[in-house]
Amino acid sequence: MQRASDAEIATALQTLPGWKLESGVLARALQFADFRAAFGFMTQVALLCEKQDHHPDWTNVYNRVEIRLSTHDAGGITRRDFKLAQAINEINKP
Repeated sequence: MQRASDAEIATALQTLPGWKLESGVLARALQFADFRAAFGFMTQVALLCEKQDHHPDWTNVYNRVEIRLSTHDAGGITRRDFKLAQAINEINKP
């Protein structure tokens, strides 16, 4: 998988609400009503990640989830990361 160019990343970010470029990765911070809601979201994302065989770097503290996406094998952001970010946004629709 080939790394995305700066222009590709900028274009993709326009279609990925909530995501930003941070230290060379796609990053998003989410806040939920409580731990149960945050963990439920993470469970849904984990199942999706297994299907895509693409796993995020993420943290959870009580009701907050922080996600960082990059393709380690490619050494940066690729189309796989854009695809996963979009799918995560679909899970987190209001």
